[in-house]
Amino acid sequence: MNKQDILTLYRYNQWANAKILNAASKATQEQYLAEATFPHGGLRGTLVHTLFAEWIWRKRWEGTSPNMRLRPEEFPTFESLHLRWMEEEKLLLTFVNGLTDERLEQYFDYTSTEGTPHTRLLWHAMAHLVNHGTQHRSEAAVMLTDFGHSPGDLDMIHVLSEI
Repeated sequence: MNKQDILTLYRYNQWANAKILNAASKATQEQYLAEATFPHGGLRGTLVHTLFAEWIWRKRWEGTSPNMRLRPEEFPTFESLHLRWMEEEKLLLTFVNGLTDERLEQYFDYTSTEGTPHTRLLWHAMAHLVNHGTQHRSEAAVMLTDFGHSPGDLDMIHVLSEI
């Protein structure tokens, strides 16, 4: 995996997140807060989990291991979540744009929120994060579609000609 490959993945990630967030902006407050049987609950819980993953992995790649999680209660409205997401997106893309091929092949150490130490290859963790987002964007897309706000196709192939 080289820097260009990672840039492609993260441009896709940004595009797909934007489609989900745009659709979520059309949900009512009740829909945003509604409970569901997905692994992280309803729309808010699923989106917060996805944002949390982007935040914590970036922090780990930068050399810190937060021992706390973002909680849905910290984002009482979609607007509060969207604002925080846009801040994180800038930080994440700054990190990604600053990478080199050599750095992608290096290992990094971190401690999980449960206190377990790990060592991972950077590009593996970075590919994991995009894949992780795909799962939870899909869950959010199902909820949004049920609410009448489908984000449309999220397949990577649809954005490759644009990036």
